Amino acid sequence: MHTHQSTFVTIPALILTLLLTGCSTTHIAPEYTPTMAQEGKDVIWLPTPSDLAERMLKIANVTQDDLLYDLGAGDGKIAILAAKEFKATAVGIEFNPDMAEHARKNAQRAGVSNKVTIITGDIFKEDFSKATVLTLYLLPRLNIKLRPKILEMKPGTRVVSNTFTMGTWTADETVQTENGYMGYYWIVPAKVEGQWSIQGLPDLAEPQATLSINQNFQRFDATLQINQKDISKISGKISGDTMHFEYVGQSGNRRSVVAKIKGPLLEGSVENFPGLVVSGSKQP
Repeated sequence: MHTHQSTFVTIPALILTLLLTGCSTTHIAPEYTPTMAQEGKDVIWLPTPSDLAERMLKIANVTQDDLLYDLGAGDGKIAILAAKEFKATAVGIEFNPDMAEHARKNAQRAGVSNKVTIITGDIFKEDFSKATVLTLYLLPRLNIKLRPKILEMKPGTRVVSNTFTMGTWTADETVQTENGYMGYYWIVPAKVEGQWSIQGLPDLAEPQATLSINQNFQRFDATLQINQKDISKISGKISGDTMHFEYVGQSGNRRSVVAKIKGPLLEGSVENFPGLVVSGSKQP
């Protein structure tokens, strides 16, 4: 004959058992998640629409050879897209440490943490001078505050801004999505303001001329002179390190010049004059 014995464990005994066996619960803090329009140092945070982000990178012709800096990186969206879809190396600068860490985790999840670096820092203090492409989503006053620093970058550096312009520095091109979001694109121009001694321009009475240039960002007005006599008034454009202008020669024909700017020197050619080399130097 077998008897069945019931075992009862009191609540205090159960608690004691859990404590003795080291059983405990660990509180896991939720991952930081940014909220739409949250306050930042200088701006609120709004994510860039995906279609605009892609068009911004396309208009800047981003490739695997580029080093892209995103100023105010937020959740890392543009830096990650540049690395993942355009194969560029990308650096984001983000002031909010929590947001910066969130962007790093997003880059890791996207599989591009080897190509994306997120710096916790101030865009007005960090060095981004080595960038070949610069992207921004800042207010106009901040763009204008950054503008002198951007204009000191290497000629040919491409700059794209979400929504906001650069004041009197008009964009070279614009992009627009189907939903009406705007992007603005600039190419940092070479500095050509001043007087240049030019040799080799055809259809002039003398082989040497002076080109006096007044520059306004990527556009300029100039006067072509020979022996201090005005020959032609010129309006031209600078695209990176390349200068384009036309002048009227002695024959009355308009001549088109394309010249590369190499610091204080230039070298170029004239349309319909194959083999002819135009050279020049900036006067001190």
